[in-house]
Amino acid sequence: MRILVTGGAGFIGSAYVRTLLDGGYAGYEDASVTVLDKLTYAGNRTNLPAHHDRLDFVQGDICDAGLLRELLPGHDAVVNFAAESHVDRSIEDPSAFVRTNVLGTQTLLEGCLLSGVERVVHISTDEVYGSIERGAWTEEWPLAPNSPYAASKASGDLIARSYWRTHGLDVSITRCSNNYGPHQHPEKLIPLFVTSLLSGATVPLYGDGSNVREWVHVQDHCAGIQLVLSGGRAGEVYHIGGGNERTNRQITDALLELCGASGDLVRQVADRKGHDLRYALDDGKIRAELGYAPAVDFERGLADVVAWYGDNPAWWKPLKETRGAAV
Repeated sequence: MRILVTGGAGFIGSAYVRTLLDGGYAGYEDASVTVLDKLTYAGNRTNLPAHHDRLDFVQGDICDAGLLRELLPGHDAVVNFAAESHVDRSIEDPSAFVRTNVLGTQTLLEGCLLSGVERVVHISTDEVYGSIERGAWTEEWPLAPNSPYAASKASGDLIARSYWRTHGLDVSITRCSNNYGPHQHPEKLIPLFVTSLLSGATVPLYGDGSNVREWVHVQDHCAGIQLVLSGGRAGEVYHIGGGNERTNRQITDALLELCGASGDLVRQVADRKGHDLRYALDDGKIRAELGYAPAVDFERGLADVVAWYGDNPAWWKPLKETRGAAV
């Protein structure tokens, strides 16, 4: 078994690759992995083992059709994590998001089709649905993205579906809630707040902090992806949630306590344009069909994340030079 993981040096992709290489997924203990990553600001080669006999690393772009023609043959499956994923950046420069998340997805799927790749899992987000006041989205919910990032991911999802329906490509789509865990770039809410608070710096909270997000530990998210890879149905969408719904204010208060920081370090900032109020996924489908169940308790997971950033300043301090903002 040989798997190509695109975007495999990023936060979620690298968590998946590390577990795969550690033999953490039943039936894939001997799988060989090729990581394709452009190594933009969010990709970090140190997220992966420097040397591993089942790992090949290729620096490159999923928009590069020629590279994909050379790389894809011989792979049994592709897991596509490659994406631009920060909402604020998409508002300032949407072109990069359209290029990677739309054109890149199409280029990759075309390469899979031409190379005879048997299985593809395309990783997406709950943000494609927009915002929901109450209840939770099912996989049949209409797409109504409210940011250029979300719109680009929704477009990529529809392209993936079209390759299944038109060409018979065995592709499934996963949509997840907000991820947290170690190795997450400090532009995202939890690592931004943790690294700032540990440094004694202020943290920016959008509006009154009433925006609601559901959180899933990256370890649980990747376990769900693996279930979809090995048992998911072609052409289907699967939600991967954590069941941990919190306001941004609640997350902020929890992080203040875990970091031993004063509430005076929180500064309220003007709300983001088009800021979605609430996200919530119904993940009953993947639980019923594939036996998914998140294993990481949120409070324990959050404390472990704070401890990881506290123990690894050499990893995140250089990244703090990049521009970050809360999500």
